[in-house]
Amino acid sequence: MIDAGTISTTFAPLEQLLAERKSTHGEYRDHAAYTQAIKSLCRSSDNWSSLQDHQKETLEMIAHKIGRILAGDPNFDDHWRDISGYAKLTADRLAGVA
Repeated sequence: MIDAGTISTTFAPLEQLLAERKSTHGEYRDHAAYTQAIKSLCRSSDNWSSLQDHQKETLEMIAHKIGRILAGDPNFDDHWRDISGYAKLTADRLAGVA
């Protein structure tokens, strides 16, 4: 049987991680609202249905990163690097590199 002390120490690293992420990613509720609004806008475009899966996923991942920028620390360079990385993955696929 697991006692309460074991549970609290097991989840302590998770709580620490969540606190760290909150400082860079912002409030999860805000991030989710911004991200879903951007994704909804993308999906409502006339071109959405003609996009390839990798293009849709790239746009959705970029929306996710923009949500973090808007809700969290806009100067956290990892957000911006991730956006460029996802865009490069799709650009490379379209160019036949990947």
